[in-house]
Amino acid sequence: MALGGFLGITWYPMSYFVTGATGFIGRNLVERLLQREGTIYALVRAGSRGRLEELRTGWGADGARVVPISGDLTQPGLAISEEDLVTMRGEIEHFFHLAAIYDITVDAETQRIANVEGTRHAIELAGLVEAGCFHHVSSIAAAGLYKGIWTEDMFDEAERLDTNPYFRTKHEAERLVREESPRPWRVYRPAIVVGDSRTGAIDKIDGPYYLFKSLQRARKVLPSWLPTVGIEGGEINIVPVDFVANAIDHIAHEPGLDGRAFHLTDPNPRRAGQVMNIFAKAADAPRSAWRLDTDVTEPATGALRSALRLVPGSKRAVSAVLGELGLPAEVLTYLDYPTRFDSAKTQDLLAGTGIDVPPLESYATRIWDYWERNLDPGLFSDRSLSGAVRGKVVLITGASSGIGRATAVKVADAGATVLLVARSVDKLEETKEEILAAGGIAHIHRCDMADVDDVARMADEVLTYHGHVDILVNNAGRSIRRSVALSYDRFHDYERTIQLNYLGSLRLILALLPAMRARKSGHIINISSIGVQTNPPRFSAYVASKAALDAFSRVIASEVIDDKVHITTINMPLVRTPMIAPTRMYDMFPAITPEEAAEMIAKAMVNKPKKVATKLGNFGELLYAVAPKASDSILNTAYKLFPDSQAAKGKSEERPDRAPSTEAVAFAHLMKGVHW
Repeated sequence: MALGGFLGITWYPMSYFVTGATGFIGRNLVERLLQREGTIYALVRAGSRGRLEELRTGWGADGARVVPISGDLTQPGLAISEEDLVTMRGEIEHFFHLAAIYDITVDAETQRIANVEGTRHAIELAGLVEAGCFHHVSSIAAAGLYKGIWTEDMFDEAERLDTNPYFRTKHEAERLVREESPRPWRVYRPAIVVGDSRTGAIDKIDGPYYLFKSLQRARKVLPSWLPTVGIEGGEINIVPVDFVANAIDHIAHEPGLDGRAFHLTDPNPRRAGQVMNIFAKAADAPRSAWRLDTDVTEPATGALRSALRLVPGSKRAVSAVLGELGLPAEVLTYLDYPTRFDSAKTQDLLAGTGIDVPPLESYATRIWDYWERNLDPGLFSDRSLSGAVRGKVVLITGASSGIGRATAVKVADAGATVLLVARSVDKLEETKEEILAAGGIAHIHRCDMADVDDVARMADEVLTYHGHVDILVNNAGRSIRRSVALSYDRFHDYERTIQLNYLGSLRLILALLPAMRARKSGHIINISSIGVQTNPPRFSAYVASKAALDAFSRVIASEVIDDKVHITTINMPLVRTPMIAPTRMYDMFPAITPEEAAEMIAKAMVNKPKKVATKLGNFGELLYAVAPKASDSILNTAYKLFPDSQAAKGKSEERPDRAPSTEAVAFAHLMKGVHW
């Protein structure tokens, strides 16, 4: 309780000094300290005063309780003014040093200055103000990659500290406290700190959060019930920030504990694979049913690290792969993490206080939800179609109807200059008039995409008039539904589908690609089919022609990546367009609209993924990879349920197709999007 002096000045029996008070752990600790008596002096840089003021308002603390002290972590004695030194000398009972870089991705020199030199300067100040106890917030990283059980009494036994600058600097900072502090000291070693277990709140992406983007992507492409293969990995020790702040606050105020280190860790840690599954469940993403143990992953990650050091260009390749997944290369360290942390003594100190580590399963959903609502990198970038296409030249083949027309209208409305390509000028004029009426820009370039010479002419015309194409959408296509038994004497079916679906698109890519590479900018979007993933019977001509373009695109992607040319394949499900109209049974089948298909293309323009597909298509692809005979059996059922049309048999159109059976309709709805 505060005591009033005869001059009306409020006096408190105990004062605190806190570095890193505006940081994640720091502000949670200050919130706890405010529940006790005493003034809290908070080190702030000139640019951080505003942040401290915001926090002080949130805490409901006035200037007498939380006092900003200007200083600099990189300067001796933290560059505290003489006036502030006089004010604090002899008043500071507890000096909490939390200011540091808690990020394994930051460069070595920056970490050394902040973590090692910053600690050295904090120790100096603690001596100058004659602090009662120096409380240093270290990290389990001080153990390096020690193989085995690391106890709270261990320090010099640390191993492989040079694996990462973070390990080395946290170890060296703790050594300074142990060897050079003129005041009594206590060291706290938190595990990997995540958000508040009650709210999920955190302020930056670190640790397991690097995995979240991959889980989010997996959720989009695979059903959550689909079992996958993962890794078991080493133990990943994770604790929520509220536990860390509560534990530091309690232990700091207990008598007789100076000169000790305290492990603020989970006594029941999960392995890496378990952690990923817990967060996958929270994200409603697929979970790994089978996980490779460390006897498999440890040699593999060791070989990968050796390759990163010794093989030219390997670091760039690995970084590119991990970057695609949103993972820093440093995360490989934790795939086979070898250390288990013994926190028995700290657990004994906390027994009966109600301060314990909640199971990760109990709060993982809050952690995920807070990240997805507040920290997902996708929230902070322009994900609008207009941001992706405004002012750009977009060429769309097959733009006279269906998917092509819907896409052309959509991107023109977003500000693109649209080049409309098809054989039918009359229908292209209708598309153009619709775009112009809405205030968009469109140009017609007539072309028969099945005639490679005409494609070459059109491409030359486009480059002459427009200079370049930013985005090419290869949408024009021909579909033939006919069983191979009826195709023995119809070789021309295969010729005409390959001519339009593959060779026409290929000729256009080859004509426009050089300008894209020269400009270091370009995006090619190929409208493929779910059939390439699911291999439906009776579409051997169509699927083969689409698969050819897919394969060509996969091969050249590695050649053009340095030129910033992106290639996207969209495995489009069944769309209700004029192309499927002749197959009458499709009238009863579920199919997406051209506008929905255009939305898929628009999203591809924004995100530039390698592939866009439905979950069913991805499942079909996976099933064929792991159980091809089972896939054939399922498809054989479809072959028997959906007969050849009268047109495929060469019969008169006056003879209507037999209506599909109830079983066929049910099967089509179960396999929604596949064309049978």
